[in-house]
Order: sequence, then C-alpha cells, then structure tokens
Amino acid sequence: MRILSNSDIEQVLTPGECLSALETAYVELAEGKAANRPRNHTYFPVEDSRYPGFRFRFKSQEGGNVSSGVWALRITSDIAGVETLANGVKRRRLIPAAPGGRYVGLVTLYSTTTLEPLAIMHDSFIQKMRVGATSALGIRELANKDVSVAGMFGSGWQAEAHLECLLMVRPEIEEVRVYSPTPKNRSAFAETWSERTGRRIVAVDDPRGAVEGCQVVTAATAAMDPCFDGAWLERGTHVTSITSPDGTAMRRELDDTTFDRADRIVVLSREQVHHDNQIDILGPVERGRVAWDDIREIGEVLAGQAPGRGSADDITVFANNTGMGLQFAAVCARALQLAEERGLGHEVPTDWFLEETSP
Repeated sequence: MRILSNSDIEQVLTPGECLSALETAYVELAEGKAANRPRNHTYFPVEDSRYPGFRFRFKSQEGGNVSSGVWALRITSDIAGVETLANGVKRRRLIPAAPGGRYVGLVTLYSTTTLEPLAIMHDSFIQKMRVGATSALGIRELANKDVSVAGMFGSGWQAEAHLECLLMVRPEIEEVRVYSPTPKNRSAFAETWSERTGRRIVAVDDPRGAVEGCQVVTAATAAMDPCFDGAWLERGTHVTSITSPDGTAMRRELDDTTFDRADRIVVLSREQVHHDNQIDILGPVERGRVAWDDIREIGEVLAGQAPGRGSADDITVFANNTGMGLQFAAVCARALQLAEERGLGHEVPTDWFLEETSP
C-alpha cells in the first residue's frame, strides 16, 4: 500500500488530469456506473480552549466509479467554527490543532475487485483541485462561449484553483475582477495571479465591481452570508457557488434574488440538497419560481441527459453544493497511478491491513 503526501500529489496531479477524471466520474454517476454517499458532518462537545466556540468535527464522505476501480473514503478530523473578521464579515475556519500546528485530512482507497487498501493520501491539494475543476466543468457547459471578463469572490486557496481551472475552460478571458473582504489579500492575489497567468487580474474595492460587466461570476469563499446582490447580475451571466448549508451551518454564497432570477439551475448533487436542507437551492422551488424536477445535476448535463444553457440571455447558476466521495475516488485513483509511475510516496506492506477472519 502506498502513502502519498500533498507534495507527492502536487507533483503529478494537473488541472487537466483532474478535469478529465471528474468528467468521467460524473457521467458514470448519471449512467448508473458510480455511487456516492452524502457527505456527513458530526460535531462533538469538545472545544479548543484557545478558540471559544470551536468544536471537534468529524467529516466523512465516500464513493466510487467503475472506471477508477476504487472505492474512496475521505475523512477530516477538525476543530471547526466561525470567526468574525475585522470588518464584521463572518467565515468558516478550521484550526490547525494537530501536532506541529497541522491538520488531519485523509483519503483511503480500496480496490473494488481485490478489496485491499491501495493507498492512504493527504486530501488538501486534491480538495481544492476537485472543487475548482468541478466549477470549471459547470462553466464550460453553461457559460456563454464569448466570455472576456469574469468576476471572482475570494482570494484564498479555493479561489486560486478556481481561477486556474476557469482559464483552462475559457482561455479567451482577458480580465478577472477579484473581490474579497480583506484589501491586502485581494491585492496580493491580483498581483500574484496577474504574473502567473499573463491576464489582467484586478482587485476591486466593492462587491458590485466583481459582478457588473462580468459574464461569469464565481464565488469561491468560506463565507457565511451571500457575497453579492443578485439584482446586479446582467442577462447572460453564469454564476458559480461552492458554499451551501452543510447540515451544521446555514451558510451560503448566493442570495434568493440570484436563484430566483436564474433561468437554469444545475447542482452537483440533488441528493445532498435534501440531506443538508440546502435552503438556498430549495428556495426557488418553494417560492414557485422553478420546479424541483427542472433542477438537474452536472453529470446529467455532461452525459447529454439534461439541457444546459437555453439562450445567450439566460442567467445560469451552477451550485457546486457538496463534496463527494466519488470525486476523491476518481481523482485519487488518477493521482495514485501517476505517483506509482514515478515512484513517489512510501510503501508499507498491504498484509498489515488484511485479516484472516470475517469482519
């Protein structure tokens, strides 16, 4: 069995590899060739004395698809809570409370034919890449083809992955306008990514600046409250979000106006909407703006089973509304294959993990 660190995985897993693996997995899910258990968060009444209100949280998700040949179990053992920034903005935060000021997030892969564990892998690099690549697939399928200006909410590690993957699927974009609540962070992000991409990455001082005049608007944040007013959206805009209620907190990035104005709403997982009571997505259904059956999954769109954009003037929304074990199966299997080819990581005897009597 192979053990892979984030640095091992980062050497082999490119945005292109991640996009390819995820597209295959989502299509297989739509065709009945994959399975996924909804993500679960469990809070436990143990708090970190340094951070009042921050409690132990265990998160797990699992899934697999036929072509990857693996079943993945992803877990995080966290101290989690909500912090308020100096400007009053609230956001979800995880505390590096593990020894050495570190975090605990692991993916275990199991062979679906020989049953044996194949790998234990760090999850952090894969985490951000699978979210950014999924959002990019939504943009590829739902945004207008002639996009030249995009807006981005967020200036952290998720925003980095989203920007990189956005430019892969819409290379014609010339300018990205970035807003985040901390001026220093958004300015540094714009400067760094202008140099890396050769595009105009511009920090804006007001949320409206990352919406008006932007044909694609992406929210890639840890926000607790909507990032912008949906009334600012212009016809023909595609909107992406990665934050919805998760069963423990009623956080969201998009307001009711955005969902009510959408001509097409696509999600990553319809099952997770009900599992977590994601009221942001359920809202337009309850208000009679859209029928539940008209909200489809990105895998159905990719497989040609559901429509994408109807016209150039449509406002479309892709709610990248959960993490899926299926994603980790597809992406980790690809990363493991590439790492094995290069001899990366550490090997331990698989025999240590096998038993002679029935579980």
